[in-house]
Amino acid sequence: MNKIFKYSVLAVSSSILSFNAAAQTQPLSKQMAATVMEIWKDSLNLDPANPKRVKWAYDQGVILEGIDGLWKRTGDGEYFKYMQKSMDFFVTKDGDIQRYKQSDYNIDNVKNGRSLLTLYKVTGNKKYFKAATILWDQLKEHPRTKEGGFWHKKIYPWQMWLDGLYMGQPFYAEYAALIKDEKAFDDIANQFVWMEKNSRDAKTGLLYHGWDESKAEAWADKTTGKSPNFWGRAMGWYGMAMVDVLENFPENHPRRKEIIDILNRFAVAIQKVQDQKTGLWYDVLDKPTGKGNYLEASASSMFVYTIAKAVRNGWLPASYFAVADKAYKGMQKEFVQQDAPGKISLKGTVAVSGLGGKPYRDGSYEYYISERVITNDPKGVGAFLLALNEMEIAAMPKPGKGKTVMLDSYFNNEVKKDQSNNDLSWHYKWDERPNAGFSFWGDQFRNSGFKTNTLYQAPTATNLKNASVYIIVDPDFEKENPNPKFVSATDVKQVSTWVKAGGVLVLMGNDAPNAELTNFNKLANVFGVHFKGDSKGTVPVATNFETAKVVVPAGNQIFKPKDLFIKEYSSLKLSGAAKSMLKDKDGDDVMSVTKYGKGTVFVIGDPWLYNEYVDGRRIPASYQNYEAGQELVNWLAKQVASKK
Repeated sequence: MNKIFKYSVLAVSSSILSFNAAAQTQPLSKQMAATVMEIWKDSLNLDPANPKRVKWAYDQGVILEGIDGLWKRTGDGEYFKYMQKSMDFFVTKDGDIQRYKQSDYNIDNVKNGRSLLTLYKVTGNKKYFKAATILWDQLKEHPRTKEGGFWHKKIYPWQMWLDGLYMGQPFYAEYAALIKDEKAFDDIANQFVWMEKNSRDAKTGLLYHGWDESKAEAWADKTTGKSPNFWGRAMGWYGMAMVDVLENFPENHPRRKEIIDILNRFAVAIQKVQDQKTGLWYDVLDKPTGKGNYLEASASSMFVYTIAKAVRNGWLPASYFAVADKAYKGMQKEFVQQDAPGKISLKGTVAVSGLGGKPYRDGSYEYYISERVITNDPKGVGAFLLALNEMEIAAMPKPGKGKTVMLDSYFNNEVKKDQSNNDLSWHYKWDERPNAGFSFWGDQFRNSGFKTNTLYQAPTATNLKNASVYIIVDPDFEKENPNPKFVSATDVKQVSTWVKAGGVLVLMGNDAPNAELTNFNKLANVFGVHFKGDSKGTVPVATNFETAKVVVPAGNQIFKPKDLFIKEYSSLKLSGAAKSMLKDKDGDDVMSVTKYGKGTVFVIGDPWLYNEYVDGRRIPASYQNYEAGQELVNWLAKQVASKK
């Protein structure tokens, strides 16, 4: 691990714990979310006495992305319910968006499309996809500059603002990835390239808030078209746009590097204007001694999020984490206010800053400083939640650092048509957010330092060489796949040889009606395990969760004592070196571990940790599958570490 990064992670952990007594009991992210869900119970500014006040507004989308990040990191279903309720206020059963007008051609109105895509991916409800498509259609018709950049709004012709890159491009990229529109990514890259080209200051590397191609606007420089100042939050929007777009930008696309290069230039520029005493950033970035200038919460949050996320994903050098960590500590001192046990407020966010309009905003220094600074502004709070998610991920132990977990997609390779009639590989996949996916477990691996990968070919010594953990789940038979790949004698030899040399193997079966066990058992039998093919833990009534309860007693080698929900699993018959790790109430073996040469094999008769039973939406909170998933990740990492 890079020394600077290691030091910074330890420092983050220390700063979280030392904030105050309340913060020691709950992470700041949960405390901020508790405040959000109290202030805005249904939707932003919802006033039962005057519901006409509620608008389709980008502020809400920023908050909901922070809430989504917290949901993925905790498995607390209340966060998902909050997201869904907030969007359902606007989205009709037919997929229309109330209080939205496409004809406004306001790029801000595209922002919430990412929340719609989240709801669609998780639930499969087509109304959310239809609503998102309305925003996609806006982008297709949205007015552009002569070179092709999206106008910020129809009422601001020929203008590109830094803000607009965040409002439009992350949704543009996510939707394009979903429908497999590869051509869109050239356009997306161009938006960043043109914005930087037209608004960057060569001396400081900072980007001016706006650019007017026509040079006709009063605030625009008559030679360059640039606005007069470097506004902190505008730069923050631009930074967040880049790291969010890169999540969905194809790895092998030739223009991906252009965005990463812009991100690196961006990081150099904002590091230079970081306040050395507090670690924070000023509202007007390059005028720290200007009269009335102040340290601003939303910009600081956005820079922390951008840098920490970019470092985590390898888009910025690890040394930059120290920049985010210093700011994070400064934010806690400067902006966080403890309101009550378990709830905090965020001070110090400028309410709004724009260009043009009525009354006219001239982009002068005096204008920016004149705008109100408030507590719990949704833009600031949303950005703060995003920053908290990243910093709390960074503070997590990283037992999987430098290790790769490989998920099979050869024996389990089901394909179906998606909403655009494209082939979709599904069922227990890392990036799959519906019930049948492993997206939560995948996040737990990644947040613990593992690199996740997928193997689409038969396992061999060559393609398993760099894998520390190899997971095979629920092999296909003809009912699921017209051309199933059964485990062969060659596969058994390749995998067992890899385990003997020190590999860590995870085998997850299923009950007999839902998996091919005959050939799968040929592999399991090598390690003293046999899937019986029965179906235990059946739930005859949807709400009768007790019938699928498996209790982990004290002293378990992998899990802390807890109740698990394991539905319709095959019990195991053990022999030889296989050791039972967990039994059900009937005394049948549910999980086993086998030491085999230098390696380790973990077996369970069910996929078990897929989203439906870890994301908090389906089963009662008394079942701790999510927590067990993290404990299993930690245990697997230790098996890799001890294989020498």
